[in-house]
Amino acid sequence: MARILIVDDSPSQLLGLKRIVEKLGHETLTAEDGAAGVEVAKRELPDLILMDVVMPNLNGFQATRTISKDPSTSHIPVVLVTTKDQETDKVWGMRQGAKAYVTKPIKEDELVSTLKELLPA
Repeated sequence: MARILIVDDSPSQLLGLKRIVEKLGHETLTAEDGAAGVEVAKRELPDLILMDVVMPNLNGFQATRTISKDPSTSHIPVVLVTTKDQETDKVWGMRQGAKAYVTKPIKEDELVSTLKELLPA
């Protein structure tokens, strides 16, 4: 199964996402802000990253841009998982290199189908 990095500064969101991902049989890695997320992505090279947007230090847009521009991590699909639900936020997130955009509160079936779409079979 896949190794998925979950980057979120909210312990409850982190736990909820971890539960969904692990229920699918995937292994999870976690980071609590964008800067830590970039570090873990470079060190662990996960198969996919679930990235919150509103976080201290480095926000999810900045972290996604950093990951998608770095040759060592640019192959990793990033899914933005955020409360920012405006169309402009989604467009901006995709421009930073995200492969998908999922809004909170998380609909488990939507997240599951996004993961299935982006992870190799």
